[in-house]
Amino acid sequence: MITNAHQLTPAPQNLPVQKTCFFIDDDEDDRDFFCAAIQEIDPTIKCVFATDGIDAMSQLHAGEWVPDYIFVDMNMPLMDGKQCLVEIKKIQRLQNVPTYLYSTSSNPKLVAEILDMGATDFLIKPTSMVALEHLLKEIVV
Repeated sequence: MITNAHQLTPAPQNLPVQKTCFFIDDDEDDRDFFCAAIQEIDPTIKCVFATDGIDAMSQLHAGEWVPDYIFVDMNMPLMDGKQCLVEIKKIQRLQNVPTYLYSTSSNPKLVAEILDMGATDFLIKPTSMVALEHLLKEIVV
């Protein structure tokens, strides 16, 4: 279980780190769920977390690192997924990073709006590990 939102999941010894996924979600269980799925797909992928949009912006502005993928929960306190997407797209070095927003449900009008705002795609959050692994495998492999 991840106890520190800034904690990185170490890659196994002797394997190069290939990619980094940045997960922005206020729900610790969901962060753990996503990272476990990513590690099943490819244990060399590094998972980095932010507990909300404000934390994400703090981390992204603190350095020059560029994640390979960004996943943003739609429903968070302080700064929701839409606001977070707008702020991410303002950062020049992140403008081409695939950015996925996700939620437990979708509204076609909202999905269209999110895509128009620059999201790569809108994902429905799966409820099973197998379904999540399948969804993420389509993206990160």
